[in-house]
Amino acid sequence: MAGSSKTLKVAVEQWVPWTAVSEGPDGKVTAEGPVPSLFNIVSQKLDFKYEYVRSPDGLWGVPDRNNSWSGMLGMLQREEVELALGPFGVTYQREQVCDFSVPVYIGQNKIMLQRPRLMNDVSGFLKPFTPTVWGLVMLSLVVVCLVFAFVVWKEGQLTGRPVRNVVSKAMIWVLKALTQESCEHLPKTNGGRVLVSTWLLASLVFMSSYSGILTAMITVPRVLVPIDSVEDLVNQRDMPWRIEAGSMMFQYFQAATGGAKKAVFDHRAGEFHDCWEDRQPIANGEFAAICDDITMMKAMSWDFRIHRVTEAGIFNKWLQLEIRNTSQCLQPPSALRSGITVSGLTLDAFIGCLLLLAGDHCAQAHLQLCTQNTAVL
Repeated sequence: MAGSSKTLKVAVEQWVPWTAVSEGPDGKVTAEGPVPSLFNIVSQKLDFKYEYVRSPDGLWGVPDRNNSWSGMLGMLQREEVELALGPFGVTYQREQVCDFSVPVYIGQNKIMLQRPRLMNDVSGFLKPFTPTVWGLVMLSLVVVCLVFAFVVWKEGQLTGRPVRNVVSKAMIWVLKALTQESCEHLPKTNGGRVLVSTWLLASLVFMSSYSGILTAMITVPRVLVPIDSVEDLVNQRDMPWRIEAGSMMFQYFQAATGGAKKAVFDHRAGEFHDCWEDRQPIANGEFAAICDDITMMKAMSWDFRIHRVTEAGIFNKWLQLEIRNTSQCLQPPSALRSGITVSGLTLDAFIGCLLLLAGDHCAQAHLQLCTQNTAVL
């Protein structure tokens, strides 16, 4: 191939940040990014020329029922191009259509969705314990209340001092003991007192744990990530999801025969063209997408919005660069007196005190004169 005058046709499609594709007014396709830069080095070393062409459908390629491929892989299958720039996901089916180079990068696919935010939770006061713990607490309330009422009633029968309204008093006492409130209804017999001591100790441990955990949750709020796996994705109904059309992941989930992988394909809300092009709908929470990790990080860097720039202090830094060399002028005059650590007090420093003292003497003299004139009259 070295020194060949033939211009190779190379299929290319946009996949930011790997490959950014643009077309000029004359229809010439250009590509920038890490992959085109690497391919340009290869062309220089092997001394061949090339031109970029785009696939008619803008896809990477998936097979149909007749094993005819779409996208750039279809162009390779039909020998319309000699090469295609990735990155490509390598699968057994794709290897039947083309040959892949040595991998230059191995990435992962992840779920990209709207960034979770802190939200007011009406049921936040219940979050310190799981529903199972709360259920056991409610069951303990009922059991202790019934046992307490029975013990007090039975001991009242044995001692000949029956207690009136024993059930209502037991309910009030058990509930107030749990909430750390005082109650005037206390048992007079030993059996009831033993039960009281046990329930008070259990209530103390429970409420101390509850108040401590609740305080920690309020002080350091946590942001719950609603979707952290494929299983979480298919088991929720709040956030629809889509798969990139013509991608390896589309083919991967399409070929799944069961489990969460098949559910991802069967219950998807549709397809999207490109994770980078659809970054705004994803950031707005319209749907979740399965993308490669590098594209996700590129979208995160794009999502560094203006308010984050101001919060990080970058805007103030830019502003200070425009008004620099003013710090010396903004210093107080006392800071400019170099060589003098302690300045002596002058007469000007006592003017206010002296004027106040003079005014006081004048007022005293005026009052004294008025008093003398009154005495003479």
